[in-house]
Amino acid sequence: MATTLLLGQTLSFDDNPFTAGLGAVRHHSTGAILLRDGMIVEVGDASDLRARHVDCTVVDHGDALLIAGFVDSHVHYPQTGIIASWGKRLIDWLETYTFPEEMRFGDADHAQLIAGMYFDFSLANGITSAASFCTIHPESVDAYFTAAQARGMRMIGGKVMMDRNAPEGLRDTAQTGYDQSKALLEKWHGVDRLGYAITPRFAPTSTPAQLQAAGALWAESPTCAMQTHLSEQREEIQWMKELYPDHPDYLSVYEQYGLTGAGAIMGHSIYLTEREITALAATGSGVAHCPTSNTFIGSGLCDVRGLMQRGIPIGLATDVGGGSSFSMLRTMAAAYEVGQLRGDSLHAAELLWLATQGAADTLRIGDKVGNLVAGREADITVLDLSSTPVIAQRAARADDIWGALFPTIMLGDDRAVRQVYVAGRPMMPAKGHQMLPDA
Repeated sequence: MATTLLLGQTLSFDDNPFTAGLGAVRHHSTGAILLRDGMIVEVGDASDLRARHVDCTVVDHGDALLIAGFVDSHVHYPQTGIIASWGKRLIDWLETYTFPEEMRFGDADHAQLIAGMYFDFSLANGITSAASFCTIHPESVDAYFTAAQARGMRMIGGKVMMDRNAPEGLRDTAQTGYDQSKALLEKWHGVDRLGYAITPRFAPTSTPAQLQAAGALWAESPTCAMQTHLSEQREEIQWMKELYPDHPDYLSVYEQYGLTGAGAIMGHSIYLTEREITALAATGSGVAHCPTSNTFIGSGLCDVRGLMQRGIPIGLATDVGGGSSFSMLRTMAAAYEVGQLRGDSLHAAELLWLATQGAADTLRIGDKVGNLVAGREADITVLDLSSTPVIAQRAARADDIWGALFPTIMLGDDRAVRQVYVAGRPMMPAKGHQMLPDA
């Protein structure tokens, strides 16, 4: 069995810092992670692990910080090519940029090209798992999972179901949406490290018949995820009310059709009523917080701490391409800024939780990835906490790990990602670490 010892600073969680405070965090300034066959075997002090495990390959990352690989709880990989498109509100943005781009994904070659590009960009930014919307085309799903499988990644995705309020060529039907989703689910769900997500885009682009079909499919395959959008913009909510006039609120539409519960990932969830918050908590439905897209498209400010305090699972998300960055560091910075605008200062530990264990829990893969603990899969991101001169001079003043990490969160980008391990396998060219001979 191949055994590797990674050296560097390590940071992991014993509990949720939103509820348990900084005592929930375990930091080793001279730490080590023992890997074997793609799994984390042990995390602890470097001198102790080196003394007890002498017959292994040692990779020394110096003073870099080793954390769990980032988990992106809500993304649209087909929108990779239209990221940072200028100046639209949600519905205009969909019609002007998103729908024309998604029309191209019936071409398997185009889907494969963009899927490969998306995974390369994500890995370069330390993202090792994600839940992505594909398009209505089965080819887009096959391309996504094929690319993920080739890289050995734990990924979730699904065919968008959309049978109204979309252009010709981007609509399925309640029946074809069900049939194609079921066939893709049976083809990919549970294969290697892949998981399927039943994916109605959002209530305005699905008829009641299609939402009913989506709910039926989820009931038949409850180990899958279910992903959609909820209360992103006020205009969207008004549109939903016009289409579903008999419902008291947005979430009640999904409730009626069996689309809430553990494994449900509600993108955005900004303008929630008290009843909706109570229902999300009661059903165990999760929220994907998308701060860069919420500011870029002008949607609003999600009450992350308030939802967390109600026991709602929350994960951070880039929401590419409405989100304006593939960087989870930039996404954490945006989450901090959104919190500040709400009068709530999120701590670096809380931001990191949202980007790792919190997101993994929201996707129901938190027992597999999202934390550096024994028994988890060895998805690991290595951060250089002095990746630029500006960050380096600020980190040099730090009194503790948080003072050293926070500048990288606020100012960092892909240059801070020194290495990424997927199931224990390095995915990037060697950058700033030293391979030591076997002891």
